[in-house]
Amino acid sequence: MELLQVENLTFTYPDAKKPALTDVTYTVREGTFTVLCGASGCGKSTLLHLLKKELAPFGKKSGSIRFDGTDYESLDSRVSASQIGILMQDPDSQIVADVVWQELAFALENLGTERSVIRTRVAEMATYFGIESWYHKRTGELSGGQKQLLNLASVMTLSPRLLLLDEPTAQLDPIAAGNFLSMLERVHRELGVTVLIAEHRLEDILPMADRVLVLTDGALTLDGTVDSLADAVREGHPLLAGMPAAARLWKLLGMPGDMPLSVTEGREMLRAVCASNVTPKASLNNAETAISKATPDTADAAVSETRKSKSADSAESAASLSEVYFRYERNGKDVLRDCSVDIQKGEHFCLLGGNGSGKTTLLHIIAGILRPYAGSCRLFGKKLAAYRSGELANGITALLPQNPKDVFVTECVKEDWLLACKTTVPEAEREETVRRTAEMLGATHLADCHPYDLSGGEQQKAALVKVLLRKPKLLLLDEPTKGLDARYKEELLAVLKKLKDESVTVLTVTHDLDFAAVSADRVGLCFDGGVTAVKPTHEFFTENSFYTTAACRIAGKMFPGAITCEEIVEAVKGEQA
Repeated sequence: MELLQVENLTFTYPDAKKPALTDVTYTVREGTFTVLCGASGCGKSTLLHLLKKELAPFGKKSGSIRFDGTDYESLDSRVSASQIGILMQDPDSQIVADVVWQELAFALENLGTERSVIRTRVAEMATYFGIESWYHKRTGELSGGQKQLLNLASVMTLSPRLLLLDEPTAQLDPIAAGNFLSMLERVHRELGVTVLIAEHRLEDILPMADRVLVLTDGALTLDGTVDSLADAVREGHPLLAGMPAAARLWKLLGMPGDMPLSVTEGREMLRAVCASNVTPKASLNNAETAISKATPDTADAAVSETRKSKSADSAESAASLSEVYFRYERNGKDVLRDCSVDIQKGEHFCLLGGNGSGKTTLLHIIAGILRPYAGSCRLFGKKLAAYRSGELANGITALLPQNPKDVFVTECVKEDWLLACKTTVPEAEREETVRRTAEMLGATHLADCHPYDLSGGEQQKAALVKVLLRKPKLLLLDEPTKGLDARYKEELLAVLKKLKDESVTVLTVTHDLDFAAVSADRVGLCFDGGVTAVKPTHEFFTENSFYTTAACRIAGKMFPGAITCEEIVEAVKGEQA
């Protein structure tokens, strides 16, 4: 039975030069799990919001949307509110109550549900989702993963038939994201809820899916089963860069047969390759790896030597924290305690860790936004407190915050860009500097837009342009790949490499393990108020079980030094040479 029918849907935002969606037609059968994917700004969020009547954006719309046979224009508001649930990217954006149990009951109370029914539904969902131990906690005390799980439980109290999710794991650490997706799969399988989810992180989500929809510049360019993706991947579809590691390996190795998706399937394929002495069809020249002729025994050592040469000790630290303590409230808990870390000049340091572990707090201390109550912080050998007011923002540090909206202060992106370089670039050179920087980041088409009219990924691009225009010596990035498609991540990597060549130091807080694996010189883990396990990138990832890449899990003991798909292929070629 078709639960959702979309026919010839075209939508244009006010004053937009072209439609956000163009002639989109598809159906969703009840009980299916559908993944919606595509590049940043392709129209995924617009499409999902149009499917939730109460959140539909204002603009010019043509075509039709039908839910369970009823046209959206005549769909009863109570039916829409209760039978179509939605989860957003930001866990905080949907929470309205101060206490967990109040949040669970909120939607039911607003629909006028009887008290006895509310108590039963809330108790059932709290038990099902494992919320009992934090049932009476304040919502502000929850981690990002707990908040998103609470959002899902709150929606499920209404027993929806259709669940829409807009990149729900974008702000979650890898372990929290995995737990959330596992619960989502359980909800789909056990409760029969129809799921339509927009995601860039396909590693864990694609194996769960029955069907895939791909949007390209607002048009639906692929509609089929997960298996139907194989032909597109073989032909080098832009989606390839965001596919699960096993699928990317399958493509790089030029393997026949079905496309693998999981780590287990990827390992089986790799064992078959090694056993059959099949020569990979791919011809790779990966400058990041030195294992083109490595064997399984030497791969780890070869990669380690390559990374060591890139992360040699610097004569001067870019940022150094020593025994730092920080708390947000006088009588509150320390977020950072006895925290010490040294960021070497000219390196790219990636900081990983769970939601709420203190990563963003550490960035804000280095940026001079927050001040610790104990310990010391130095930037380029000088005490942070010794910098004059405003001095840090003029060519010393620049911060891309987790929420890119916080960067914008005008109603036009280009005005923000020009404002950013007011103190770092002579007036006669500003237009050209802005043009070059925006071009480098593929953001020139965003110049005349209002910042709040952009998609999440587009806001990230525009905000990063503004941050770079401050010409910092130390660039601080808080989740820079959030909301970005895999193709743009590759462009971002090229930008960071260029900055490193210009001796800019980069400190990145990220949940994106693949991004850290290919970009960082060193990696550290924020845990228990401090920074631990600081190691060269390959050493860090090969020693971990959870904070590691899917490619590293696939390589396992066969190629223990490889942490990316390209390195696995090079190691296979080396073994067979």
